[in-house]
Amino acid sequence: MTTTSRESISADGAEQVIAAAVAKANEIGVPMVIAVVDESARLKAFLRMDGSLLASVDISQAKANTAVGFGLATDQWYSVIESDPPLLHGITAIPNFMMIGGGVPLAGEEGIIGAVGVSGGSYQQDTEVAQAGAAAIG
Repeated sequence: MTTTSRESISADGAEQVIAAAVAKANEIGVPMVIAVVDESARLKAFLRMDGSLLASVDISQAKANTAVGFGLATDQWYSVIESDPPLLHGITAIPNFMMIGGGVPLAGEEGIIGAVGVSGGSYQQDTEVAQAGAAAIG
């Protein structure tokens, strides 16, 4: 039998990402929803800050799923597909795909170990908060 193993974000690591993202969201004064998924896009940690938008619950998870599934931050997608109309229109049919800033892959020693997805502000604010969360685990 042949098996493989993959590196994954730990519960402690996911909590560090959430804490750093919350600190940044508080710093900029915008309540956010923050989702951390593991390398298989399964929810590992989640926080909905008081006053955040209800719609941001699903959006944050979609951003995290997109970032981990493709290994690309969600704010980078449009520049990749803008000159390819079939891809531009077809890729949005992928379930849980989100190409709005705020999803950032989390890198480990051997590759992608998860992702953080943030929603609640402008896409620039979401990206800033997600990047702060990702930086917590380096």
